[in-house]
Amino acid sequence: MTTPKTQQSDVAFDMVVVGGTGDLALRKLLPALYTLDNYGRISKSGRIIAVARWSGDRQAYLRSFGERARQHIAPGELSDEAWSRFAERLHYLEMSAIDPGAYGELAALLAGHEDRVRIFYLATSPALYGDVCRAIAAAGLVTETSRIVLEKPIGHDLASAQEVNAAVGAVFAETQIYRIDHYLGKETVQNLMALRFGNALFEPMWCAQHIDHVQITVAESLGVEGRGEYYDTTGALRDMVQNHLLQLLCLTAMEPPARLDQHAIRQEKIKVLQALRPITHREVTTNTVSGQYRAGAIRDQPVIGYVDEPEVAADSTTETFVALKADIDNWRWAGTPFYLRTGKRMGHPVSEIVLQFRRVPHLLFQDLGEALQPNRLIFRLQPDECIKLMLMAKAPGSGILLRREFLNLSLTDRPGERSLAAYERLLLDVIRGITTLFMHRDEVEAAWAWIEPILDGWSNRHVRPRLYGAGTWGPTESVALIVKDDRQWYEHVV
Repeated sequence: MTTPKTQQSDVAFDMVVVGGTGDLALRKLLPALYTLDNYGRISKSGRIIAVARWSGDRQAYLRSFGERARQHIAPGELSDEAWSRFAERLHYLEMSAIDPGAYGELAALLAGHEDRVRIFYLATSPALYGDVCRAIAAAGLVTETSRIVLEKPIGHDLASAQEVNAAVGAVFAETQIYRIDHYLGKETVQNLMALRFGNALFEPMWCAQHIDHVQITVAESLGVEGRGEYYDTTGALRDMVQNHLLQLLCLTAMEPPARLDQHAIRQEKIKVLQALRPITHREVTTNTVSGQYRAGAIRDQPVIGYVDEPEVAADSTTETFVALKADIDNWRWAGTPFYLRTGKRMGHPVSEIVLQFRRVPHLLFQDLGEALQPNRLIFRLQPDECIKLMLMAKAPGSGILLRREFLNLSLTDRPGERSLAAYERLLLDVIRGITTLFMHRDEVEAAWAWIEPILDGWSNRHVRPRLYGAGTWGPTESVALIVKDDRQWYEHVV
């Protein structure tokens, strides 16, 4: 067994997973915690306490929900022996997390362990965050070493985000709050900072003088996957752009932090959000595109349209696709646009950041081989984590004929090494008390302050999402968004 290259944590902890029977807990949290346990990355004394309203005891929970969690563990990493060892630290309590009077059994289980790191992971509806925090406080379970983890989205708009932050902040100090975005836990995202700030080659060129534009794409081939009711009141702009894509934009565009610590990095990310040029009501029709998938095919298999999904309104105008042009008004990036796009039911799943450099000033090799292409630096987050640099190089043979070549740094195909998956890394950071990869409340609110005018502009101008076929790359209007600037989307090749 190969151990992930990361620091082991011997911190004793109790992690209370509120919503322990939900999809997030079973697909992501328990498999990640199992893997950390399997590789010996967490303290042997650490306990995981799943709580939910489901009626059953610990053994029934392990038989029913434990078996479902096992299905999301990579086959090569799952063994009955390792699972049995992990299950010994797993507890289950039936309770209502918003009722302070229901916390008696949990309080008894935690009693005598006040010196441990106490983590409350809210794998539940964001609408319940405030009520759960108040109940935890009323039950007297908040200690100096307590931490609380919040999943996105934080609020539905700026006002509700501020309300959630205030409610949680009334119980927990900001240093105890971990707003999680699993994209920030990916190996490639952290390598973005390592490449910029650990090498002399790239940082001098990381600016508008040398970079023509930046593209950030997060494409999913999946639909709403049984979350129709939630998604139909949320949409792609709130669900993906407000958090995932803007976080990737911030890490790409931020200034070098004074130190490599959580406070300095967060400050630089907030500066980027504050420098984003507002997209006014008048500009939403020229700088943004919304779309909604209709019936089509994914990998030659027919799929239904969005309005035919369960729990989705037949006349829904919720967007499942967004493309937009963002400008950052500061010295580093003025004149270099950032193009963002995300969508469901697209051709194939891919998440990547593409920096396209400016063209060479003099075409010395014109008409010699392939058409001269500008250099591109590609950070691919999925399906394969890697960094690629596209260069023009001489083709083998006599004469000078150019062709495109890629310098490829794979972040997954390293013999003898296993990188931590996103949730594994982030859960380990929560246990260790490292907040670098988590969002500050000011980040959340600054992101909503930029997103909200777009939502208002769509509403005021009665913008309806354009239809696109499942299995395509979104509505044709998204192509026009970038083509009118004499640019084109970089299309990932499987």
